[in-house]
Amino acid sequence: MTEAPRPSDFELAILRVLWRRGPATVRQIHEDLLQERQQGYTTVLKTMQIMLEKGLLERDDSDKSHVYRPALAEQETQAGMLRDMLAKVFGGSTRKLVMAALKESPMSAAEEAELKALLEAGRRKRKP
Repeated sequence: MTEAPRPSDFELAILRVLWRRGPATVRQIHEDLLQERQQGYTTVLKTMQIMLEKGLLERDDSDKSHVYRPALAEQETQAGMLRDMLAKVFGGSTRKLVMAALKESPMSAAEEAELKALLEAGRRKRKP
């Protein structure tokens, strides 16, 4: 199975809009992006055309206004990018990745509780 290419920062911004709002036209995505960055409509359109060619987006052109949607769910994209970073930056060490993440951005109490629950579930799975 071939993995989807890694999106650039601007491509990720477009994907975040689509993950948040669902399928949308270029105009709708451009309007949402204007809230966080000044980017021209034609730049958004061209970037989305490139993303379509790269396999990051899918397009429904059955209507006059083309409607775009992400080719992969947010979690799938995050998992692919995480696997890539884990291998390239942390030599495949999950421990190093987690430790670096915790040093850079401490967890909230809710996140800590969620992590403890995940660790406990993992321990239960390992027991015979």
